[in-house]
Amino acid sequence: MDQKRVSLANGIELDVVDEGPRDAPALIFLHGFPESHRTWRNQIPVFSDRYRCVAPDQRGYRGSSKPQEIDAYTPDKLIGDVFALADALGIERFTIVGHDWGGAIAWGVAYAGMMNGRVTRAAIANAPHPVLFPKLLYTNRAQREASQYFLTFRDRANDPLIREHGLAPVLMKAFEGREVGTSMEPEEQARLLQDWSDPDAAIGMLNYYRASPMEVLPLDAPYELPDDYQPFPLPRLTLPTLVIWAMDDQALPPANLDGLEEVIENPEVVRIPDCGHFVQWEAPEAYNEALASFLDRTD
Repeated sequence: MDQKRVSLANGIELDVVDEGPRDAPALIFLHGFPESHRTWRNQIPVFSDRYRCVAPDQRGYRGSSKPQEIDAYTPDKLIGDVFALADALGIERFTIVGHDWGGAIAWGVAYAGMMNGRVTRAAIANAPHPVLFPKLLYTNRAQREASQYFLTFRDRANDPLIREHGLAPVLMKAFEGREVGTSMEPEEQARLLQDWSDPDAAIGMLNYYRASPMEVLPLDAPYELPDDYQPFPLPRLTLPTLVIWAMDDQALPPANLDGLEEVIENPEVVRIPDCGHFVQWEAPEAYNEALASFLDRTD
């Protein structure tokens, strides 16, 4: 997957895969943490025969711009990058596809795109909904336990270690004692380790967590909503929406699917059993089948 450099109107520069017919409907793929455009290596070759497939390395990752300030990674800026990228490529309307942090951004893009008319549909995998997830962090023990790594990623005391050795030691510290086996190909593992060795990229990746408004309390805090709790003031999402969920995700348990019908109009949910967090390459056939079926029905 060849990349090209794309300059956005906001000053950010992204390395971007742009495959498929230029006049075809566009799919914009957003990767998650701690990956890159290559997380879509099993999708872009499949869908680029009939769709224009765009997959950036998002800000903070690999060769793309890597501002070091935390406030450069607030959700509004990450969402804004997607629309600025579409503008730079001459894409007026598009389908947003995301996973993990890319899925979190994709939720925001879908809501903004519903209001400005630029997003036609959304396909989001293993990324919690912005209205439902904060409630789980307060009330659901399994989700709060699974999200304790946020606290390690947000700890600025780790920055000297990151500056010297990159991202890998912090990942080891955050997930110590957890089984994190995957089916990733050795050559892809080598690429990721190389990406993680860049300290500026490591700080950029972690700044997604540091700029996030999500509150992760310690395990001994009460499991209840605060008296002054206010959910994010989002309307019901009316775009055609596909949610693909790998059911063995250790970071995001299936409780994240509860209540989707309350915040999305007629969501389509596809559950992938016996699959961990990185569903698009751990179970690419099942993922591609679900995405293709959704796209065909909503074209």
